[in-house]
Amino acid sequence: MNVLIKIILIFLLSNFSLSAQNQISGLISESNQPLEFANVILYDSLSKEVITGVISNESGNYLFTDIENGTYYISVSMLGFKTKKSEPFELLANKTLDFNLIEENESLDEVVIKSKRPVIRQTAEKLIVDLEKSEMINANLQDVMKGVPGILVTNNGISYAGQSNIRILINGRTTDYMDMDTLLRDMPADNIAKVELVEQPGAEFDAEGSGPIINIILKKNVKLGTHGSVTTWFGEDEGFEYGTSASIASYKNKLNWQANAGYSAPTWREDLFLKRSIGEETYNQATIEPYDPKSLRASASIDYYLNDAHSVGISVRKTNTNSDRDSRSTNTITTPSTTDLLLSKNSFNRDQEVFNVNPYYEFKNDAHKLTADFNFVDYKNDNINTISSLPESTIEYTNQQYLQDAKYQIKTYKADYSRLFSDDFKLSFGLKNSQVNTDSDLKSFNENTNGEFDFDANASNRFFVNEHIFALYTKLNVTQGAWSFSGGLRFEDSNTQGISSSNNETRERKISKLFPSASISRKLNDNLGANLAYSYRIRRPSYNTLNSFVTFYDPLSSEVGNENLKPSFTNRYQFNLTFDGQPFFTIGYSETKDAMFQFVSQDNETAQIERKTINLNDSKNWNFRLFAPLSIIKGLEGYTGFIVNYNKFESNPNNLNLQKWSLMWFTQANYELPWEINAELNGNYGTGALEGGIDAEWFADIGFSFSKKFMDEKLKVNLGINKVLNRGFVGVIDYNNLYAEVESNQSRQNVQLRLSYSFGSKFGKKKARKNASQEEENRINDNN
Repeated sequence: MNVLIKIILIFLLSNFSLSAQNQISGLISESNQPLEFANVILYDSLSKEVITGVISNESGNYLFTDIENGTYYISVSMLGFKTKKSEPFELLANKTLDFNLIEENESLDEVVIKSKRPVIRQTAEKLIVDLEKSEMINANLQDVMKGVPGILVTNNGISYAGQSNIRILINGRTTDYMDMDTLLRDMPADNIAKVELVEQPGAEFDAEGSGPIINIILKKNVKLGTHGSVTTWFGEDEGFEYGTSASIASYKNKLNWQANAGYSAPTWREDLFLKRSIGEETYNQATIEPYDPKSLRASASIDYYLNDAHSVGISVRKTNTNSDRDSRSTNTITTPSTTDLLLSKNSFNRDQEVFNVNPYYEFKNDAHKLTADFNFVDYKNDNINTISSLPESTIEYTNQQYLQDAKYQIKTYKADYSRLFSDDFKLSFGLKNSQVNTDSDLKSFNENTNGEFDFDANASNRFFVNEHIFALYTKLNVTQGAWSFSGGLRFEDSNTQGISSSNNETRERKISKLFPSASISRKLNDNLGANLAYSYRIRRPSYNTLNSFVTFYDPLSSEVGNENLKPSFTNRYQFNLTFDGQPFFTIGYSETKDAMFQFVSQDNETAQIERKTINLNDSKNWNFRLFAPLSIIKGLEGYTGFIVNYNKFESNPNNLNLQKWSLMWFTQANYELPWEINAELNGNYGTGALEGGIDAEWFADIGFSFSKKFMDEKLKVNLGINKVLNRGFVGVIDYNNLYAEVESNQSRQNVQLRLSYSFGSKFGKKKARKNASQEEENRINDNN
């Protein structure tokens, strides 16, 4: 009998124990669309301790199992969205809790395109492209730019809807101290999470620039526990190329830290062909420039959460890039009776170093958010450039050497505060103070008869710039029924001094100005929505363009600064029409006073061609856009669209009057092949364009990528084939009595194989801070 009683008691106790193990499940969504990779954390409501955490799956569902009876609450967070907490609840049986997240910095007029790869969101101010899930192999930032709808990447840089003055930020901080070409090609893409194309910057952004802002958001630790990844890649372009990187991150209790390092050695080639005439002489120039930069980078950050409202942290980043290479220029000069050759080699030795440190403090609760940070940048750029004649040349040329050393230091103090009075009313304001000091030193040498280089003081100069900018802004977001409004006002006071050592001359420029911005939106019916946005901005001359010394690229071509350049001011307007929450039709217009233009002139006596930045009398841009998702086709994901734009550049003193309409088609398509192989295509085609002063013919580019996951999705293998069809700019320069046929192109076909292995925890964590720091607009352009 005793044995029977024991068996019954054990059975009852086991049943009681089992009944105390419960499940909690639910759906994480945004506007009724499921959100994958949301962090769902279960807390004990009394001790506030973390019980466990999970990540929502591709259907947006989460599930906690084996949870004991008790009182709990749930916190749901995701990078880019507001954290949402449930009310405390008592768990005595299985429970279902759903959560609907809201965009962290929502402009109250946001619409969303839902797509698996990539996710695209559109506001009145910006287009956001999430590239983390893209299958395309992105070796560097230039490849990433090709994945942004409508962005055109050429040898001359990047442009969007006919606008080429594009600024790039990283986590809201400026990269203007780096040369654009160097940044695009040397910055690896492994750590890039998303791209924001900000066409109508609000008051929280610096007013610098006349074209769109591209804000690169780096990946952030968003998982509980310790985890990381190791990536290696190799391929073929203008030679064998390779790279590797590793990252590790950890979040435990109140401490969140991460570190990553990488090395890359890409290769590519740029070609420039230029044909022009002076009287009976024809100059046919071909310049072939190989590139092989070696970049070593490392970064680390620590966030410490003092409590639920207060956090502090610091991030540090260091990058070194070296490149030793030779380019070759061939000038064939013909007359009706003679043919001569001017052959030269340009040897480059370049060493760049960037150091950045950014400490911060943040206070945040349901109604208030305050962020204060300090950002310091130290940048060094040392170049040795030697132009020498080749033995096959029939025209004598004195060999030249240039030593170009540049040092820049940037210190920025910034504070931002926002007050959320309700879901329909938000007020923000902030201030920023920055100091920039630059030292650019050019030493020029000519080779003598003994084969030694003599210093040429007349062609040398040292240029110092000191700039101080103080800014204040305020911004208001309001929603009333179907209407929403966002408006802001920014004040900037800048004082810039430029000092030239060659003549001890000091130039000073002071600018104090207000910069308004606003957008208004209305939901017309269940399907249609519309918004209208306006912004006013300034573009200050880059420090290098103000330095009047001459830099030679080959014996017959050079670039010279213009110390008389004036700032330009731009008024921008944009109208967006949306259908079913997706961008459908856009009209944009901008007009710039004293716009800056890279003007090419020819000296008919010496046959020299020279590029110099000038101010235009008039510059206008119209653009019209149609945009559609590809999900209407069964099995396809992605987007496609058309851009029609009109550009006009006019300068009476320089005999310049250029205008042109152009059409561009772009697409990015994703499709799942058999054996769970994901395929992706990127492509664009244009009927022609005004690329600066080049009136270009049709252009096109297309690339493919294939990927598959192994080992429980920990190992990912990508094969990328880029530049399958890559026709650069082929056109003419035709103004100011100069007519030249131009072809600007790149190396053909790039093939890469990339292996990435992920390891560590899969739990979620408290949402990491999204850096609000926005670095000084110092506009340093090294022309590297």
